[in-house]
Amino acid sequence: MQNPVLLFAFAGMGAGAILYWFALRPRALNWGATRAESEAMMPGDDVIPEPHHVATRSVTIKAQIDDVWPWLAQMGYQRAGFYTYDWISRLRGTQTGPSAVRIIPKFQHLAVDDTVPMGSKSGWRVEDLHKNHFLLLHVRESGREHTWAWVLSELDESHTRLVLRTRWRLTRPLLAPLFHVADFGCFLVTRKHLLGIKHRAEIAAWQTEEWLTPAPSKTGWLTSISFDRQRRTTP
Repeated sequence: MQNPVLLFAFAGMGAGAILYWFALRPRALNWGATRAESEAMMPGDDVIPEPHHVATRSVTIKAQIDDVWPWLAQMGYQRAGFYTYDWISRLRGTQTGPSAVRIIPKFQHLAVDDTVPMGSKSGWRVEDLHKNHFLLLHVRESGREHTWAWVLSELDESHTRLVLRTRWRLTRPLLAPLFHVADFGCFLVTRKHLLGIKHRAEIAAWQTEEWLTPAPSKTGWLTSISFDRQRRTTP
């Protein structure tokens, strides 16, 4: 006699898998992206022309492009980190500490053919880049090939669009379903990564704006402070 609890559990798992694959997965693969962004050609698409996996995810950042680019340029192991869940990065060995919350000048000089370290023994090659426009990383490892492309575009004088296109291809296509199982976890980490960049760039842009904002004239708050001091010192 079959166990009804097990049958119910397997049925629930099957229903959940179907729901994820047909309803949730398409949204996760294109989180935040417009249809035009998902369908557009991006840097690196020609590197892996027939991928087993493609994802396009986007965020709008309230900052200028040159306030966003430095956070991309300094990514990496024992550099600025990856701005995602630090505890996951430490478990994976891609970070040894928390992600940076400031711009690190010595890590700003990224160039084509440089290696962005992903751990103590691995790294991703800078396939191409155009400062303030896009960064393309490429790697072949463990029977698979990846490209990650971060693309920046100006929406207006104070807003930037950041699009992340990821593509991978396996040397053994039959293993593709196993990697699709990890899709949702990759989505969560990538979403946090994009929001981490957004959060840092917006704070840095706000701090710069506050710093550059002219101080009120002496007839304003400075005069008020002077009057207040006089009142407190006058018997």
